[in-house]
Amino acid sequence: MKNRAKQLAVLGMTAALIFSNMSIDASAASSNKVKTVLPQAGITYALGDNQVSLSALQQSVDENSPKTDNSSSVSTSKEANSEIANSSAVTDETPLASTITENILKDIQSATGAVISKKDSASEGASTAEEAEEERFKSLVIARVNDYVNVRDLPSEEDGEIIGKLYDKSVGTFIEEENGWYKIKSGTVEGYVKAEYCVTGEDAVELAKEVGTRIATVTTTTLKVRSGPGLDEEVLGLVPIEDELVVEEELDGWVKVSIEEGDGYVSLDYVTLSTEFVEAESKAEEEARLAKEKAAREAAQAAARKGTSKNAESSGKTSYNSASSYTTDTSSIGSAVSQFAQQFVGNPYVYGGTSLTNGADCSGFVMSVYANFGVSLPHSSGADRSVGAAVDGLANAQPGDIVCYSGHVAIYIGNGQIVHASTASTGIKISNADYRTVLAVRRIF
Repeated sequence: MKNRAKQLAVLGMTAALIFSNMSIDASAASSNKVKTVLPQAGITYALGDNQVSLSALQQSVDENSPKTDNSSSVSTSKEANSEIANSSAVTDETPLASTITENILKDIQSATGAVISKKDSASEGASTAEEAEEERFKSLVIARVNDYVNVRDLPSEEDGEIIGKLYDKSVGTFIEEENGWYKIKSGTVEGYVKAEYCVTGEDAVELAKEVGTRIATVTTTTLKVRSGPGLDEEVLGLVPIEDELVVEEELDGWVKVSIEEGDGYVSLDYVTLSTEFVEAESKAEEEARLAKEKAAREAAQAAARKGTSKNAESSGKTSYNSASSYTTDTSSIGSAVSQFAQQFVGNPYVYGGTSLTNGADCSGFVMSVYANFGVSLPHSSGADRSVGAAVDGLANAQPGDIVCYSGHVAIYIGNGQIVHASTASTGIKISNADYRTVLAVRRIF
């Protein structure tokens, strides 16, 4: 009986430790109205930073297996044994929705300005994933305007100085309400917005699900995207390191993502997950951004004037016009870019390629087109989302603008169309710009 009692005591202490570590609480320092912050249903992680899943260990141990989604060599069994030795726990259980990694906590804190802490909370353990999700969303303030709503230092249009802007569908954390104004924190900005231009509480629940984008960033040299969540599934396409993919669904050890070839699955071992929200921008941040974008445009225009290629390309019996032949005094450089790019329609898609005639992938195509106009761009569709200046959607796109998608990038040619290096089966072609969800439009010139 004594041994039985000791066993029960040990089990009780273990359970207490486990459940005390699982509770997660969020609060804003200036208010008790900020609710618990938990991830959306399906964003489920139970492993700590020093824990290893059985699926990860199996892939690490299986040195001789040809089935790998990482182009780098597979770890040896010694490395796997070392990983096991350094791990505090090994699990093959499905993660719970109430437990999330520190990375997810940081994402939420960065996105909403919430102060996140861990403490015991019996009520949290009883919440369903859906209830926890709604509580998180109720604590947000989301702008619902055509462009932006001003953030002021006081709750008054007459006395309050404008200290920043909360753009349409951008997100802040609710602090308090005062005479028709919400006090919020978003990014580096803390101030007041008119309540009539924003939603919070129950009204924010459904809208909040639309304003965040879950992103998987590739961390390995070449990642295989498969038709299903398993190493035996067919490979749909390849994605290079640092590319950013929109996450459609999160599973145990896998995420469903969108690529040019269609929706597929990638292993969590080779991506990092983050959540993108639009935040408020302070006056100083806006001024710095506009100055940087202006300088970038001026530099690109100067580079084009000096470095636009006068050399015509050829491949076999086909000859192509030089970039300079499309540049005139009456047309914009962007128009010249789009016209120059279109002459390569029909040429092949080659993963990792940069040749406009012999084959290029999507970012290699964009990079090489712009190189003919003296502009250096990265060979990465994810990095292309940050070049040049932001354009407010396809409705405002101009020829030559760069259109960014999940794991893909193209050049806008006008009339709602793009030219892009699509897939190995289609090569370089022209498509409707809205054939997939647009993540960003960037302007170089």
